[in-house]
Amino acid sequence: MARSQMSNGNKPLNLLNQTNWYVITGAPCSGKTSVINGLARRGYKVLPEAARAYIDSQLALGLTLEEIKADILPFERHILLDKARIEERLDERRLVFLDRAVPDSIAYFQFEGLDCREPLAYSRRRRYQKIFLFEQLEFKKDAVRSEDRTIAWRIETLLEKCYLDLGYPIIRVPVLPVDQRIAFVLGQVDTQDVIAP
Repeated sequence: MARSQMSNGNKPLNLLNQTNWYVITGAPCSGKTSVINGLARRGYKVLPEAARAYIDSQLALGLTLEEIKADILPFERHILLDKARIEERLDERRLVFLDRAVPDSIAYFQFEGLDCREPLAYSRRRRYQKIFLFEQLEFKKDAVRSEDRTIAWRIETLLEKCYLDLGYPIIRVPVLPVDQRIAFVLGQVDTQDVIAP
């Protein structure tokens, strides 16, 4: 068995804590938040993006985006540990849609040239049901987005690779109207033995 399929010695990753969580990931400006918000309006349990929540809280304190990301390792570790703490408190049996998950930090650490051992270790603690990789929309800047289109493509590539390396099939979600993307995602959800939203 490949190393990417193994964890905790010889224990296969797919025998680790299996969750009923579905990950919505993708490059900046891929439309994840619109779909997450739409799922929440339909009554599903969702987990907003930790990085955006943290950046918004720091902007509200008067910091600039450049100041928030000035020391990139503490910034990326803060996001990683936030995600890990939040996921630790979630009911693994409950259907939840996550706007990014712990393994996304592997891609962001790689992008910044940081040591990936810590996010990799956290990523091997549990298994997600399915991974949806959203294809990019027309790129637009906003108050918390420091990337450009070239960086976004690089991040998308790293995200796909990190989940594949962890043994997950990737479900690519094409550019569609929000309601059609939501229908696409819900069409892939396993409804058997699920705690309802």
